[in-house]
Amino acid sequence: MTLFHPWQEHAARLADEVTHPQSRWHDAVRFTPRHLFVPRWWWAERTGAVLADGPEKPGLWLRAAYSDTTLVTRLGTLHADHAKPDDHPAWRSTSSSTLPSLVVNMFRHARPAEGMDVLDVGTGSGYGTALLCHRLGGRHVTSVDVDPYLTSAARQRLAEAGHQPHVATVDAFRPLPGTYDRIIATVSVPLPGIPASWLTALRPGGRLVTTIAGTSLIIGADKTPDGGAVGRVERDWAGFMTTRHAPDYPPSLLAQLPHARDEDGDEVTTGRYPVLNVDDAWDVRTRLTLAVPGIETHFEEYGQHRTAWLLHADGSWARAAGRPTDAPTVHQSGPQRLWDQLEVIRHELNTTGYIGLYGARVRIDPDGACHIDQDD
Repeated sequence: MTLFHPWQEHAARLADEVTHPQSRWHDAVRFTPRHLFVPRWWWAERTGAVLADGPEKPGLWLRAAYSDTTLVTRLGTLHADHAKPDDHPAWRSTSSSTLPSLVVNMFRHARPAEGMDVLDVGTGSGYGTALLCHRLGGRHVTSVDVDPYLTSAARQRLAEAGHQPHVATVDAFRPLPGTYDRIIATVSVPLPGIPASWLTALRPGGRLVTTIAGTSLIIGADKTPDGGAVGRVERDWAGFMTTRHAPDYPPSLLAQLPHARDEDGDEVTTGRYPVLNVDDAWDVRTRLTLAVPGIETHFEEYGQHRTAWLLHADGSWARAAGRPTDAPTVHQSGPQRLWDQLEVIRHELNTTGYIGLYGARVRIDPDGACHIDQDD
C-alpha cells in the first residue's frame, strides 16, 4: 500500500490536527495514504505555476501531502501527472486534493452512517473517496467526475490503497449511476441550483450537501415526499471549483467580451468605495452572486494600481480602476449596472457588518431550483 514507511507518522499527526480523537473520521484520515493520490502537483509562485514531483523530493512530498492544504493537481487540461518541469500553465484550477479538514467537514454535514450508500460528486484526486471507503466500505461508495483521466487515475490509486468503490465518468448534471442515501459534492453548483438528477438519485429521506458556486454557502438539505428537499445554509463556509461539463471550463466572460478590458462604457462615474478583489471578500462575493446569478469577476493589480471587472452573460460589464485607497473611475455598459449593485452590497455590509445568510432556510424544488430565505 505504501511507497515509503514514514507516511504513517505524518498521517497520524494530520488526523490529530483535523479531527477530534473520538471522531469517526479520525481513523480514516490516519490510515489513508494521501501521498498516493498526489504524486505530483502544482505550486502557485509569483512567477507562475511550478510543478512539484513527490518521488523526486520525498521530504517535500510528505510535508505537502500530510498538511491541511489543498494540492492542485490539474490546471486547465494539463494534469500534473503529464506535465514537464518547464510547463507553466495559467492558474486555472480544474482538479485538486482538497484540504482534508474541509473534506471531513463536508462529510460531517452529510451525516452518513454505516450501511448507507453514498455518492461522492467530484472525484478529483480520489483522496476524499478513500476517506469515505475507509469509513463506510468501498461497496457503499460511488464517486463520479466529468473527466476520464481523473476517474481512471483515482480508480487505480484507490485500488493501491486497498479500496474498490464504483468510480464512473459522469457529467453530474446528467443521470447518475444509481440511487443513494447521501450525496456529497466537493464541487460547487451554479444558480439556479441543484441538478435535478441529484434529487432523482436521492432516496426518500436522503440528504445532500453541496456548495453554491460563487458563494461561501454550504447547503444541507433532506429529501421531501414531493421530490424536492428542505434544509438550511450550514453555519459554516466553504468554496469549491464549479461543476463543469467538459475537461476544462469555457472561456471566461472577459475573453468573450474583450472590449470590456479598455473601452469606455455607456456610463462613466466615480465609485463610492475603492477597488476590491471581490473573490477575496467572500461575504461580498456571496451577496453579489445571489443578487446577480452568473456574474463573473476578474482582478488585476500592478504596483499601486488596481483594476476589477464584473461581467455577465447578458452582455453587461463594469470596470473600476484606481489606487487601493482612492475612489475609482468606473465604466459600465449593458442592460445591468453591475458596479452599482456591488456598491449597494458593500454599503449594506459596511452598515450591518453581517452577511445574514448562515442558518437561513433553504427549499429546493424537484427541478433543482434553490430558494434561500434571505430574511432569516
